[in-house]
Amino acid sequence: MTPSDTVPDPFKPPTDLIVVTTPFVSGYHVTRVIGMTFGLIVRSRGLGQNIFAFFRAWGGGEIKVYTNLLEQVRHHALERLCDHAKSLGANAVVSVGFDTSEMAGGITEVLAYGTAVVVEPDTTPAQPVALH
Repeated sequence: MTPSDTVPDPFKPPTDLIVVTTPFVSGYHVTRVIGMTFGLIVRSRGLGQNIFAFFRAWGGGEIKVYTNLLEQVRHHALERLCDHAKSLGANAVVSVGFDTSEMAGGITEVLAYGTAVVVEPDTTPAQPVALH
């Protein structure tokens, strides 16, 4: 097993970029919409992983080799999304999602996507809600 095949530490969001799945960032307001940003990675499973998973599938249950691989790939796609957004001048990415597909036997594509924006802290005082 090479270092790139090991399970990564849990994904740690960047400290210099806000990344959220919501279409807004609570406590901030969008001052500029830059546009679509993405991170793409295509990965193949190794022969050893396929053989191990084939036999593991007979017994049922989770196939951890594949779970770990997909976790790695999602982390890499998110890192690429963050790098792309920062290169566009964004300090946040909203509406982040994933798309996954299999291109061919054993080759998986993972796309992380979202909208690159510039946000600033919202300093306006909260307004009371009045129901009439």
